[in-house]
Amino acid sequence: MIKFRNFIPGLLALAAVAGITLATAEPSFAQRKDGPAEVPVEELMKTPEGLEELSLGPADAKVTVVEYASMTCPHCAHFTNDVFEDFKKKYIDSGKVRYIFRDFPLDNLAAAVSMLARCAGPMKALPMIETFYAKQPDWAFTNGSPVPKLFEIAKQAGFTQESFDKCLTNQKLLDQITAERTRASEVFGVNATPTFFINGKKLQEAPSMEAFDKVIEPLLAGK
Repeated sequence: MIKFRNFIPGLLALAAVAGITLATAEPSFAQRKDGPAEVPVEELMKTPEGLEELSLGPADAKVTVVEYASMTCPHCAHFTNDVFEDFKKKYIDSGKVRYIFRDFPLDNLAAAVSMLARCAGPMKALPMIETFYAKQPDWAFTNGSPVPKLFEIAKQAGFTQESFDKCLTNQKLLDQITAERTRASEVFGVNATPTFFINGKKLQEAPSMEAFDKVIEPLLAGK
């Protein structure tokens, strides 16, 4: 799992385009103690006002899985790229699980990419997140500005240069994503990504089908 690290001042290469900043939290996440192993589901379901819930699966599913993830987190990308398809087929497509994706950006670049995914609209946001994760090595871990690669991906979802720039300067959206991250940290003790809650119970190991099965199957069986 990737631990939280402080946000850098400004957005590096994206600053020229967006000019957005995301303040660090106090105290730092590295100083926080691990949160509770289980949280009330009704508290977990609360979201910042106006921020669209990104979810798959029926709202009345017996099991709800909430993922807090950062777009620059390699382990989050691994889950999406290598585990999620099997997870979706077994649990979401069968109607057994409702899956919810929530933003927990570990740095300014992750925050910017989260903004782009959400600006694509509720129907395109999750597919766009999958695309960003699939192409993460191309934009997250390269020398030079990530802007051209991000714009190239965004264009596939219908972005123009104008809508791209407008999205990255949407302070209200940035504030909502920040509020979601802050609530996850302060209320639920999230300090690393990916972090999963399954019916409120924190998954304490790296995400794999075996790890999910161990928690989900007893819940589906009513145990």
